[in-house]
Amino acid sequence: MPKEKILAIKFKYLGDVVRATPALRALRDHFPEAELHVLVAEDAAPLLQHVPWIDKVWALPRTRGKARIKDSWPIIKELRKEKFARSVDFVGNDRGAILSRLIGAPERLGMRPTDENGFFRRLAYTRSVEESDPTHHHIARHLSILGAWGVPFPAEPRMEIRADPSLADEAEKLAPGHPVIFHLSTSQPKKEWFASNWVDLYHRAEAGGVRPVLSSGPSAREQALLAEVWGALPKAPTLPPGLHLDTFMAVLARARLLVTPDTGPLFMAAGLGTPTLGLFGPTLGACCAPLGPGHVYLQGGLCPCSGHWHVCHAASPCMAAITPAAVWENIQKALANKTPARI
Repeated sequence: MPKEKILAIKFKYLGDVVRATPALRALRDHFPEAELHVLVAEDAAPLLQHVPWIDKVWALPRTRGKARIKDSWPIIKELRKEKFARSVDFVGNDRGAILSRLIGAPERLGMRPTDENGFFRRLAYTRSVEESDPTHHHIARHLSILGAWGVPFPAEPRMEIRADPSLADEAEKLAPGHPVIFHLSTSQPKKEWFASNWVDLYHRAEAGGVRPVLSSGPSAREQALLAEVWGALPKAPTLPPGLHLDTFMAVLARARLLVTPDTGPLFMAAGLGTPTLGLFGPTLGACCAPLGPGHVYLQGGLCPCSGHWHVCHAASPCMAAITPAAVWENIQKALANKTPARI
């Protein structure tokens, strides 16, 4: 008899995909004889390509704000040919629900809509569970969905991804040794720390014998933030713009510590086994920061930008409550601890 096939759908952003890996591992452990496939957005596929316990990663093209049905349909047809016995949608939006229904596994699990706008979700799933309390950690919320299949909650859930081992030499050339990395930017300006704070922190680190490597996201706005900081620190080592995600992951995997706001690289580093120090303001670290030893976060103050604002307009932004002195103190504590063994 052929193996039962299970499809997990996480069609969202980079950090969200990494935060789903404890649930994916729980699926793998509960159904050890099944084939585990995962469907993610094309840009997130490198995160899971080298995870040994995932049988296949499917990459679906994505352009934010556009459906791209013409590009997606051939992949959906290939997914239908796999004849999955089960699928689980960890996203809980209409896109994930429609994909679940089109792929057509006989058992389709997802989150029950909590409002009148969940038309597609009501039609898409054969079994649904109530969305868990939004104050619970994102990892717990993913795992709670699997309770409908009897999947137990793991004793120590952890994020888990892998870097491409063939890129280790290239990563060493880009950031020699095991550096401390300051990743400055996020996709939302309201989550970012001020450039002046990064400059202050860099000077503190340099005076303490640490020479961090600076990095930033690929967009023009994110690179402008890096340029502003680098303008005050022209001798600071910096990762080149436009690194492929595979290469960036290889650099993160070798790092001694990553310091960054709430952004995808924070979760990528944690999934790779690299210690992290997260800077949280609009979002709550208690709900989404990396769990386990080696991971610490600082929480900013209260601020109205915690809603749907893209840019913070508050007179006293929440991120301003996190001081360079406090971050440097926590960096020193992190570096004094023995680095956890890499996954």
